Amino acid sequence: MRYVLGFDGGGTKTECVLMDETGAILARSRSGASNPTTFGEDTSLASLTHGAADALRAAGKSKQDVAYLVAGISGAGEPAMRWALQSGLQPKLPNAKICVTSDLVLSLAATGEIPSVVVIAGTGSAVLGRTTPVKFARAGGFGPVIGDPGSAYDIGRKAAAVCVQKHLNNEAFPLGAKILAAFGWKFDEFLDQARAQPAAVFPKVFPVLANAAESGDAAAQALLTAGAQDLRDQAREVIEKLKLTGVSFFLAKIGGVFDGSAFLNSRFDTMIQEIAPKARIGPLPRSVAEAAAQLAREALTNPLVLDES
Repeated sequence: MRYVLGFDGGGTKTECVLMDETGAILARSRSGASNPTTFGEDTSLASLTHGAADALRAAGKSKQDVAYLVAGISGAGEPAMRWALQSGLQPKLPNAKICVTSDLVLSLAATGEIPSVVVIAGTGSAVLGRTTPVKFARAGGFGPVIGDPGSAYDIGRKAAAVCVQKHLNNEAFPLGAKILAAFGWKFDEFLDQARAQPAAVFPKVFPVLANAAESGDAAAQALLTAGAQDLRDQAREVIEKLKLTGVSFFLAKIGGVFDGSAFLNSRFDTMIQEIAPKARIGPLPRSVAEAAAQLAREALTNPLVLDES
């Protein structure tokens, strides 16, 4: 019996699925962040290695049993980065063929439909769609420095900027007080930590906004509405590029921004229906890690072909 591993790695967590060649899922695991652009190759490789080890241990299998691995990793869109991760994983799984690709590509495969569009909004954000197996369009996914509009990082960063402005103007700002209380910091400490470790601070501001918005906080609702608009704009670029505005298609949403804020989630759905009224909006029917494992399983007998958009 041969075994395969599938990964879904991002800026917050990494999910792993161990599957046998019949398609049975034997184990699942979760490890830390694996976005190499944000956290570096060493951290990414450590999370992937730990995830694989945990899944294999749970199923009573060894690293020598793994025949194929497919990993969809946020921040691994560049060929050089994919190669670096593949090279780093190979000694850990000596008998496996290894394919690292973008999480966007595998998210789209997980829809199981053509045409379809996937909107990812977690620590980062991006949109990918297709109308045929070879016709794709993409928007976003450029990372926190160039911009991940509508991501938890970006929304948290904008909230922090408002907090700073209100503080400088000596204005009362209840939302800012909630953010400081959530971290247990005074303003100066929050500012220092945000500057020193933005990737660790900004995404953690997002759940504070989500909770505040549900309680009717107008400032939080405005920030989340702006985030929904940013995601809508990226989705619209892909939808219009693929000429899907008047067509029935599946639009899948994935990521902690959608899962973590009912307010933003609802706003986004309404905005998409205005652009593409025939779109069916919902979650992915299966996890990206499962889709990755399934592709790895199929690659045991058929060549694996992935569009690296």
